[in-house]
Amino acid sequence: MAKYEKSESLKEKISILPDSPGCYLYYDAAGTVIYVGKAKNLKRRVSSYFNRQHDVIRTMLLVRNIADMRYIVVPTEEDALNLENSLIKEYKPRYNVLLKDDKSYPWIVVTKEHFPRVFMTRTRIKDGSKYFGPYANTAVAKTVLNLIRELYPVRTCRHAITPDYVAKGKGRLCLEYHLKNCQGCCVGLVGEEEYGEMMSHVRQILRGDTQELLDYLRGEMMRLSEELRFEEAQAIKDKYQLIERYQSKSVIVSQTLDDIDVFGVDDDKEQVYVNYMHVRRGAIVRSITLEYKRRMDESVAQILDYALTEIAEKFSIKYDEVVIPELPESAFDGVVFNIPKRGDKLKLLEVSTHNARQNKIDALKMMEKHDPEKRVERTLERIKSDFRLTELPRHIECFDNSNIQGTNPVASCVVFRNARPSKRDYRHFNIKTVVGPDDFASMKEVLTRRYTRMMEEAPDDLPQLIVVDGGKGQLSAAVEALDDMGLRGTIAVVGIAKRLEEIYFPGDSVPLYIDKNSESLRVVQQLRDEAHRFGITHHRNQRSKGQIVSELDGVKGVGEKTRDALLQHFKSVKRLREASIDSIADIVGPSKASIVYNALHAPE
Repeated sequence: MAKYEKSESLKEKISILPDSPGCYLYYDAAGTVIYVGKAKNLKRRVSSYFNRQHDVIRTMLLVRNIADMRYIVVPTEEDALNLENSLIKEYKPRYNVLLKDDKSYPWIVVTKEHFPRVFMTRTRIKDGSKYFGPYANTAVAKTVLNLIRELYPVRTCRHAITPDYVAKGKGRLCLEYHLKNCQGCCVGLVGEEEYGEMMSHVRQILRGDTQELLDYLRGEMMRLSEELRFEEAQAIKDKYQLIERYQSKSVIVSQTLDDIDVFGVDDDKEQVYVNYMHVRRGAIVRSITLEYKRRMDESVAQILDYALTEIAEKFSIKYDEVVIPELPESAFDGVVFNIPKRGDKLKLLEVSTHNARQNKIDALKMMEKHDPEKRVERTLERIKSDFRLTELPRHIECFDNSNIQGTNPVASCVVFRNARPSKRDYRHFNIKTVVGPDDFASMKEVLTRRYTRMMEEAPDDLPQLIVVDGGKGQLSAAVEALDDMGLRGTIAVVGIAKRLEEIYFPGDSVPLYIDKNSESLRVVQQLRDEAHRFGITHHRNQRSKGQIVSELDGVKGVGEKTRDALLQHFKSVKRLREASIDSIADIVGPSKASIVYNALHAPE
């Protein structure tokens, strides 16, 4: 299978692409956009251009002319479709099929009538009706309509149904009523108030404000259940699940937004990534991310000053309204800065911030590709700073206790070296001196056993940091163990609580909350999760082993070899109990078979 040649820089960009929905832009050697595409999975889609032979000549020519590539990530595949349309209209790439104008996009209208209708249209009329959209894809609009009609019996006839029309008896029930697709408003079987409440839910779906509707439906479902009206509650539950799975509102297309500039920020302490997006006629038409390396501990407000100025010069922009996470340090004449708290602008800011974060991830991946050790050093430096350490934590150990109602208490120790798991150093511990479910005493026992032995066998390999899974209680037990061994000043120790990822330090009752996007927290969470997994696995094995052998261990005349042979053949005590005495005799002989059979079938 033939593969197309590409530059090293392009290869690297493709190798670190995310497995996310988004749009990609191909540039030729002159820096002109020659193709815009959308993808459910950016990495897979872009890679497909270069790792196969294309039969279509136009595609072959496109691939040969690709000199560079950029991309924009979005939350959903539908958003990628809408973004693709807006980018094609903006750049008019030579290899893309030409798109129709905005006027051809469909809208969904809720008519201004006594009993409103809901339908799709391509023509907007100023008659007081409410229009939602436009939808870049007719199939999307039809999906929305189908959802609404599946949830609610909205009328579809074109009769001008007014109170006078109903009072004079001009209406007649049609097939839609008998199919339960309409409530019969034309003959007065449903009033305007009840119909209007249903339409308010329809408008919520079209606006994308589904949370309030979901809360209402959940309340109705619980009320009907308490009244033992289970069939009606199930019908409400079906609606609830449909709405929960559906996302009606695209973050990319909105009729209310026009000519807005958006700046999203991801602050990584040393570097600050600023993504810029320009929104025109409700659609994103430009996106670029800038990276700033801090020199003098500049604030985000100062960085935004640089970014606003740089983007204005780069694209010859005169700002009007700017959506931004915080105000810049300087004042910009004639510019309205908007820090959104809800709605379409907040969604656009979130998309921009996500793209800034994705560029940071790409930069780290690229750095790790070229210099893996540099990434490790960077991570260790961050942990050292966040956890107030005096040296780089090249060796970290994490402890976790596992027991269920005090049975089979065990503990686990996982080891990370240079911020990576060192699985050959993992250890299990069976709790020996503690009776009952006492996590604090168990933690003290395990640390004492672990480091007493290490000081005897490998005193130069002690860790720089110990992480205990738990809050202040477990941390106090760990500190007590280290004090008893004289290691308190040698090894740093912290505790991580599960609920809110609080980090506890010895002697400090107020926990530290590390930025959830921090590499430090990611490493500690990975340590904690690995210790929990490793400990639970051992605990299950111990508990299972105890349950399997308990019924055979006390049988007089059945030794370890007999027990193991039977369990190896029958796999479990349950299957052994169900076996005939002859089948048991085939394994251990008639004498032992009789003893085992009688023991397993004796009265309780």
